[in-house]
Amino acid sequence: MMARTRSSSSRLRYCNPSYYLKRPKRLALLFIAFVCVTLVVWDRQTLLREHEEEVSKLNEQLHHLKGLVEDSENVQEVVPDDPIDIQRREKVKEAMIHAWSSYEKYAWGQDELQPQTKNGVNSFGGLGATLVDSLDTLYIMGLHEQFQKAREWVANSLDFNKDYEASVFETTIRVVGGLLSAYDLSEDKVFLDKARDIADRLLPAWDTPSGIPYNIINLAHGRPHNPSWTGGQSILADSGTEQVEFIALSQRTGDPKYQQKAENVIVQLNKTFPDDGLLPIYIDPERGTSAYSVTTFGAMGDSFYEYLLKVWIQGNRTTAVKPYRDMWEKSMKGLLSLIRKTTPSSFTYICEKNGRSLTNKMDELACFAPGMLALGSSGYGPDDSKKFLSLAEELAWTCYNFYQSTPTKLAGENYFFRAGEDLSVGTSWNILRPETIESLFYLWRLTGNKTYQEWGWNIFQAFEKNSRVESGYVGLKDVNTGDKDNMMQSFFLAETLKYLYLLFSPTSVISLDEWVFNTEAHPLRIVARHNEANSGRANGDDRPKIRLRGRKEGRSRD
Repeated sequence: MMARTRSSSSRLRYCNPSYYLKRPKRLALLFIAFVCVTLVVWDRQTLLREHEEEVSKLNEQLHHLKGLVEDSENVQEVVPDDPIDIQRREKVKEAMIHAWSSYEKYAWGQDELQPQTKNGVNSFGGLGATLVDSLDTLYIMGLHEQFQKAREWVANSLDFNKDYEASVFETTIRVVGGLLSAYDLSEDKVFLDKARDIADRLLPAWDTPSGIPYNIINLAHGRPHNPSWTGGQSILADSGTEQVEFIALSQRTGDPKYQQKAENVIVQLNKTFPDDGLLPIYIDPERGTSAYSVTTFGAMGDSFYEYLLKVWIQGNRTTAVKPYRDMWEKSMKGLLSLIRKTTPSSFTYICEKNGRSLTNKMDELACFAPGMLALGSSGYGPDDSKKFLSLAEELAWTCYNFYQSTPTKLAGENYFFRAGEDLSVGTSWNILRPETIESLFYLWRLTGNKTYQEWGWNIFQAFEKNSRVESGYVGLKDVNTGDKDNMMQSFFLAETLKYLYLLFSPTSVISLDEWVFNTEAHPLRIVARHNEANSGRANGDDRPKIRLRGRKEGRSRD
């Protein structure tokens, strides 16, 4: 730039009329004056062209900073670490150590631990699901010895060449997501290489006439297909919940094929996206159109809507990812049409829809929605932002009462709402789900209201009282009686304990300005997207510099 400035000054010297006062050739003076003006104009145009992209990027950053300033109006100032928070955080960390050491002792390298019988089971084909799911939790909690031992297992023993019919969705959110998060946190390339290996085995699932993926694939032989119980249809959540992971993988590897496959799904769905943004849970993989079925923010629908928002956040809210935000806002208009209140206590809940009929039922899985609404509220104008944040708080109160309304203070799988009776538990098991705690985490980070920490602590104490056993943690067969099952779900370590730990951690720990969580609570670095070709690895210039205070389907595992 300095060289260009000196060059410009040199040219301007010839534009000074006094330079020619002692020269009688006026024609030459006019000619040189013309040349001088031409050179100045040319010089300015060249500078403008060279800096056009820089100006565009600065404008996007300015837009983002304006949003952050608006967000900060409702945010409390960062305060020193509360002694109570420290104590509670350590209790959650001790729970993680208890869960992990039990897995390490009785089920090392297997998918999940059965604590009552003290043995491991391979519920996901022997991919070490609990180990991979727990990597980032171990890292975040500072359990470095345990993390290093798990890292060695990944490097030396994790083998994906399994003759196993894997769920594309489950394998993506747990294994691809878990490995990518471990890579982003530790910068250890072994995790990236493994993530690429498993993703390559999943990719043929997208080779359908419409680009909507089949939901099952054999990890060794391919042969993708859909489960028989769907009648050949693909599941909405299963097909629309790989974008965050596959975009991140393309960015880290520089290979666009993962991002292209996953994003094409959204492109296809957007072609016939309804005005209310609500899609049934089944999609025809041949035509790419919705099949008649239930519409829900619970099982088999939930994380599709979550990822519309999170891809926008993952891309740092730039114009390149605005179509995701637009689709998400349509869906939130649809969500408003499903909102009802109970009597007599006015609990706010989300109905399910079948055709034109509404069912007064809500899954605990749908309790991710308060956190999603809170996270997305900042992208609206002031009035809508306040409206959606208020709705998030109302729904969180309902979800908390899913827990408080049972004898064990643990939530059932779903709830029904009847006039004059408020809410009653339907399916009464509890399998250590994280969704309500996830929403409490977001609401605390985004509002600073410590009430959400208190609610989370009460839920943690209920887990300690009812689910902790000698060799880990188990779910309950019935939240009314407290009868225990024999499974420590991998997501209990990946999600439930991680969100509890972060609920009592400083807001700088996994800042929401720098990280986005996948649906299995695996944090991935935010990378600004400026165009569709952007697939470079994250670097310091891509990440925001300002810090603020900061679902799964109805499957057998969860």
